[in-house]
Amino acid sequence: MASILGSSGSAIRDIEAGALQRWRFANIARSISTLVGRPAAFAVAVLVIVLWAASGPLFGFSDTWQLIVNTTTTIVTFLMVFVIQNTQNRDTVAIQIKLDELIRATQGAHNAVLDLEELEEEQLRAYLKRYEELAAGARERLRKGRLDTGSPDIKPAR
Repeated sequence: MASILGSSGSAIRDIEAGALQRWRFANIARSISTLVGRPAAFAVAVLVIVLWAASGPLFGFSDTWQLIVNTTTTIVTFLMVFVIQNTQNRDTVAIQIKLDELIRATQGAHNAVLDLEELEEEQLRAYLKRYEELAAGARERLRKGRLDTGSPDIKPAR
């Protein structure tokens, strides 16, 4: 069972025991996305299309012949959207947690930015504007030959 150390140095559980199920959709989606993301899977898909196209004259390029590839590709695409979205969501959450941990563990970093993805658009714009102001000030200090390092306050300048 995965664990992390709490502030007291004792291990705390970061994953509930019930969350680790053997055949969850996330596990299946990760396996499928790993499998179909390989060059061999692409080669198989190209081979299937080439074989389908080559079989056209055999079936007289009939409507049924066309319907087979259209239906198959539509179904595969439809299902892959869910698999890819699930994998992307999990990766995004994992990356966000890693970034939050880096912010949390960095002395002088502003913990107020840990959950920016949860803020309203206008609040995000306010933070962005302040960081743009900080960047412009740092570039100005560099232009004058001064240092651009430090942990300035992120509160909006007055």
